[in-house]
Formats: sequence, structure tokens, C-alpha cells
Amino acid sequence: MNWDWDKLQEKRQRQQGAQRPPRRPEEPDGDDVEAGREKPRNQRYLLNGSRGGGPNNPFERLSRFRLPNGRLLLLIGVAAVVLWLLSGIYIVNPDEQGVVLRFGRYDRTVDPGPHYALPAPFETVYKPQVTQVLRSEVGFRSVGQSSTFQQGQVRTIAEEASMLTGDENIVNVQFSVQYKISDPVQYLFNVSAPTALVRNAAEAAMREVIGNSEIDSAITDGKLKIQSEATQLLQQILNRYGAGIQVIAVQLQDVHPPKEVIDAFKDVASAREDKSRIINQAEAYRNELLPKARGQAAAMKNQAEAYSATRVRNAEGDAERFNALRVEYDKAPKVTKQRLYYETMEDILAGSGEKVLMDGAAAAKALPYLPLPSLSAPRLQGEAARPAQEARPQAQSAAPSGAPAAGERP
Repeated sequence: MNWDWDKLQEKRQRQQGAQRPPRRPEEPDGDDVEAGREKPRNQRYLLNGSRGGGPNNPFERLSRFRLPNGRLLLLIGVAAVVLWLLSGIYIVNPDEQGVVLRFGRYDRTVDPGPHYALPAPFETVYKPQVTQVLRSEVGFRSVGQSSTFQQGQVRTIAEEASMLTGDENIVNVQFSVQYKISDPVQYLFNVSAPTALVRNAAEAAMREVIGNSEIDSAITDGKLKIQSEATQLLQQILNRYGAGIQVIAVQLQDVHPPKEVIDAFKDVASAREDKSRIINQAEAYRNELLPKARGQAAAMKNQAEAYSATRVRNAEGDAERFNALRVEYDKAPKVTKQRLYYETMEDILAGSGEKVLMDGAAAAKALPYLPLPSLSAPRLQGEAARPAQEARPQAQSAAPSGAPAAGERP
């Protein structure tokens, strides 16, 4: 039994390269045997590191550890290299652009889609969002809860909002800037703090524009002009810095005088609005009155021209009729004279009342009678015209006898 244990320990020593196999706990050391004495139990425990050389000995467990063979190490190495190479695959989203650096230096810019870059530490990829519209606030800060913007809740920044106008007045200006990335390379590497740069440049541009404007224009009707000029000036400043930023719009949120004088400015603004309202009312009245007067003047002028043309045409017609009548009178004076007499009497008698025509003998025997009440009574034009039409044939039949009616001359 002792021989088997010694042979096993020697075999382990040859395989593991151990110094000396532990002895059996029941056997004393050779030197101790020779000396005729055995070491104390606790001394043997300290030398062996445990109670005996059984399987619970840590040195023995360490000596039993086996390294994996070479084939397994090769497979692990190949898998690690493959994973390292696959780590270079990346995807650029539709709202992004990929900027690739090779050993820390700009190499290329890629469009949205899947791409490949050399794994770290050879190449590094940045993916800024170039289509996202960013917003910077100057003179105020939006107050939100749980990262949610709440409309109407703002916090005023007095040192940013107070600005000096061109007429040496102080006005509080709160505005926001909307911008986006135009050049991702410049945006990433030319400036260290793009947000702070945009805010500071916007404040400087707005102060310059407000300094060239009057306070009345800034508060009332000059806001659109101020926004346009501030947008152009801010874009020029960012281009000089090479920030790679495109300014979309500068929007004035609130422009008001300091609270100490705000009541007086409100009165001035109200008076200006009243002035504009009264001017608009006067212009509306003028626009209503002038066309009507022009129309009446044109109508009166047209009526006068028509009356003038009528009188001229009537006069010309009378003159031509007289000339034609004179020619006929030269041809037949007696007939023309009789016809003129009849026409004249027709015109005279047509406008008078009731008449009775008698010859000379009957008129001499008739009693002259003047019916005053009947002559003063009004008569209708139709009733007056009928006796005249009935008397016309009688006048025509009495005229050839050569006896005109009483009170009339041939």
C-alpha cells in the first residue's frame, strides 16, 4: 500500500512538474522517524497548508488545471477577429449624415443608409442630424415639466433682453432663432459649443439691429423689418465663423418697454392707433364722396352737352324748315299763306278750351255772352283736345267762304 502511494506521487510529479509530493498524513517524515520522534500535529498543518494532502488542498487543485488545446484557442481568436471586423458596420438614419474620421482626421461624408468603416481605433463615425430644426432662445427660457414644453410659461433673462434703441431708449426684446446644420463637418470640428455660439451671435446681431431702430418702430410696425435684418446679419456672422449652420428664421416673441414706463408707452400706442383709425375713416369717407361727386359732375356735364346739342339741332331744323317754306311760298304764295294760317290756328286752338265757330251772319245775330265760371273751371287736357279736333273740320269748311271767326283775323 505504501509502495502504491509513492509510485502515484512520483508519477504526478513527473507529469505536473511539482517539487515534492505530499506525504501521507499517517506517515511521519523520514528525518523524524530517524530521529525517533514525530512533529507536532499543528506543525504538520502549517507545513502542508491544510490538514493532510487530500483533494481539498488548493495547491493540488491548481496543479490539476489544464490549459485548452491549440485548436480551441485558434477558434476563439478567429471569432474575436470576426466580431471586431463586424463592429465596423453602421447605419445612417434618413435625417442624418455620417462623418468618418480616420485616425482622428476627416476622411469622408456618407449619405443615409448602411455603410462600413474600419473598426476602432482606425476610424470613428459621427452622425449629426442635419434635417432637424433646432431652436435657441434669447432673452427668455421656456419653462417645462418632465422635458415637455408648456406654451406661455417662460422665464425672463433680463441681462439678455435689455437693449438700447437708436433714439436712446431701453426696450426688452425676447426672440428665438430657428436653425439647422448645413455643413456637418464644419458644425462638428470648427466650433466647440454650437448652441452657445448661436445664442451669443443672435444676441449680438439683434442688439445691432435694435440700435439702428427707434423704439416706436420696434414696438409697433417695424417688427418684420427687424426680424429680416437680424436674420441676414446672424447668417453673416455664422458664415464668418465657419459654423456650418443655416439660420431659418428669427422670430420676435415679445418686445415691450421696461415696466417702469410701460403705462406711458401703452397710452402712446393707443393714441397712435386712434390716429390710424381716424385717418382710415377719413380716407374711406373721401373715397366714398369723391367718386359720387365726380359722377354727378359728369352727369351734369352730359346733360348740358345734350341740351346744347338739342337746341342747336332744333335751331338748325327751324332754319332749314323756314328756308324750305320760303321756297314753297315763292312758288305758290296764296296756297302757302292759307296753309300757314291753318297750321297756326291749329296750334293756337289746340291749347285753348271749348270754342264755337260761326259764320258772319250767325255771329251778328248771336248775343255776346261770357261764361266766367265755366272759363275759370279746370279742364282736362283730353277734354280740351276733343272740341279742338271737332272744331278743326268746321274751320276748314268755313275758311273757304272768306268769313273768319269773330275776334280773329285772316
